Amino acid sequence: MNLNKVTVDDINVKGKRVLVRVDFNVPLKDGVITNDNRITAALPTIKKLIADGGKVILCSHLGKPKNGPEAKFSLAPVAVRLSELLGKEVIFADDDEVVGENAKKAVAEMKDGDVVLLQNTRFRKEETKNLEPFSSELASLADVFVMDAFGSAHRAHCSTVGVTDHIKDTAVGYLMQKEINYLGNAVETPVRPFVAILGGAKVADKLNVISNLLDKCDTLIIGGGMAYTFLKAQGKEVGLSLVDDTKIDYCKEMMA
Repeated sequence: MNLNKVTVDDINVKGKRVLVRVDFNVPLKDGVITNDNRITAALPTIKKLIADGGKVILCSHLGKPKNGPEAKFSLAPVAVRLSELLGKEVIFADDDEVVGENAKKAVAEMKDGDVVLLQNTRFRKEETKNLEPFSSELASLADVFVMDAFGSAHRAHCSTVGVTDHIKDTAVGYLMQKEINYLGNAVETPVRPFVAILGGAKVADKLNVISNLLDKCDTLIIGGGMAYTFLKAQGKEVGLSLVDDTKIDYCKEMMA
């Protein structure tokens, strides 16, 4: 499959500040990481940017802090583990504002090949709503933006979408490239029988995806909350929750 995206192999980051959106939403127990797979998955992109002389600034969310900064959702343990995996110090910019004075100072002092990890992006309430000024504040730290958080790529947040309004040079990392290629090949040239499992709460958000998959799949399995709308379209009793009555006819057509 032709990726049709600018990747980290296509950009020159020598001496440039590179903001990388990674997925470091790792499980923690008593402040200790219990599974570091998401950190190790980001290593190829990070190592590539380091080797190319970029100043690597990492950002990620962790958990779902409800009321702003919470110590239990700090990315500090991730900085420690990442330092171990890279074999070099990762500076943790412990800053409740994420792009506050600590972060700005850490970035200003970076040399080529250095790595800085920002604090949890969700410590800023603007993050999940893609609101200013957080997007422009994040963007102000960097010359280049690299998206490598496949698990968060569908979310229109400041650290995934908003920053691209302010940074001209953008690319995808190796993890994003790998996942896009895998999914593209799976859909375009699938091994038969091709079975897809689709979940989620809202049918309305998935109608186009369902329609496209129906033309390609041998079997499409609907799960999650939206399954109730399909069950109701079949005439089954499902109660009131998680049913989108406005999409009943669409579901009937899809199952016809």
